[in-house]
Amino acid sequence: MTNSFVFPCLLLLLLPLVAAQLRVGFYNSTCPRAELIVRKVIQERFRDNRTITAALLRMHFHDCFVRGCDASVLIDPTKTTPSEKDAVPNQTVREFDLIDKAKKKLEAACPGIVSCADIITLATRDSVALAGGPNYSVPTGRRDGLISDPNLVNVPGPTFSVSEALQSFTAVGLTLFDMVTLLGAHTVGVAHCDFFQNRLSNFEGTGKPDPTMDPALVSKLFSLCGTQSRPLKHDLTTFLDRTTPFIVDNQYYNDILSGRGIMQIDQELALDDSTASFVSGFANDALGFQLSFANALVKMGSIEVLVGSAGEIRKNCRVFN
Repeated sequence: MTNSFVFPCLLLLLLPLVAAQLRVGFYNSTCPRAELIVRKVIQERFRDNRTITAALLRMHFHDCFVRGCDASVLIDPTKTTPSEKDAVPNQTVREFDLIDKAKKKLEAACPGIVSCADIITLATRDSVALAGGPNYSVPTGRRDGLISDPNLVNVPGPTFSVSEALQSFTAVGLTLFDMVTLLGAHTVGVAHCDFFQNRLSNFEGTGKPDPTMDPALVSKLFSLCGTQSRPLKHDLTTFLDRTTPFIVDNQYYNDILSGRGIMQIDQELALDDSTASFVSGFANDALGFQLSFANALVKMGSIEVLVGSAGEIRKNCRVFN
């Protein structure tokens, strides 16, 4: 039995969730080719490197969860001033050069018009569509922030429980359903061994692996990663989605229903009473997930945005003007 009747109605919520001054086609008159320029940059990189979808989703997530979607995650630290890039959760965020490339082309076409915050949002949308996900419209008109402080970085971690993760999501105006939907981004990308080694042996001091993880998967990951105290090699990774790791689809939810979630928070979504029905609904409804994922990304991309005369339009995404 599917929950397909639940999800299409979510699109009706899309417009009220968008900040009032953001709008689809914001650059139509000031930089008509803006979205096409970004799309071409993403298409070129995607042809050579399909991992950019996971990287851009993570960048977008880490940006929006700290003072809203203002491109603060892009600022480089200096010898005297740290930035969000110095925070531990952001040290594996990547593809900053891809945003730089899009910005350089946009500055050549229409200088001082398109924000770095909008570039992240558009690049994420385009990479999701290239990876087989929904092709959705995103409102633009964000401006870039003037603060990038590593002490403000507080994103949910891989060992969080559902209730702990939910606190992080509700703090920025997202719901439990949004959380389950956005964690579906783990349908692409990898996890570093450090993020889940605690589940492979002596889980919570038991001397045994996490009993909720498929034993065959435990064996495979143990042979890859070793233990926290005796890792086999440094900084190894494994795919989060065991079947279709480069495709934005609902396979992630099927994996966690089968005990094949890699990170603890992933597996707990399928086990917690508050989220299990959402997980099974998405596992049985591929289209429902696609529609809801697009809606949730638009909602996340509208968190505390700067508009109008607030903030700035950076000339270089890595430094304040």
